[in-house]
Amino acid sequence: MQTHEQELIVTKDHLDHLNHVNNIEYVRWVQDIASAHWDSKTSKTVRDTFYWVLLSHHIQYKAEAVLGDVLLLKTYVIKSGGVRSTRTVEIFNKSTNKLLTTSETKWCFMSYETNKPTRIPDDFVQLFS
Repeated sequence: MQTHEQELIVTKDHLDHLNHVNNIEYVRWVQDIASAHWDSKTSKTVRDTFYWVLLSHHIQYKAEAVLGDVLLLKTYVIKSGGVRSTRTVEIFNKSTNKLLTTSETKWCFMSYETNKPTRIPDDFVQLFS
């Protein structure tokens, strides 16, 4: 399984009125790391030909993150086939290694030419497995 990792530091802009990371930020980070993983493994030509749309997401919150926390985001694809792919994202507090959130997202592989779902090529499945 190919894992992609990123770090980020919680800033004031990430916080809600309780001074915890706002839930919408976790959703944004899940989308951002999925895009970063795709970008890191594919060429501009591929990215100009195909794209992904999010079908569903489920996030489970286990602990809070606060101002100044250094977070480690990890993502990997757990299943791909046909036109769909399922991805996991885990977010940890890097200094304590505590798991803060997990998410599972389902994506549909799309063609820019047709703007319709298209079968995920076997070499892409292998690239992320």
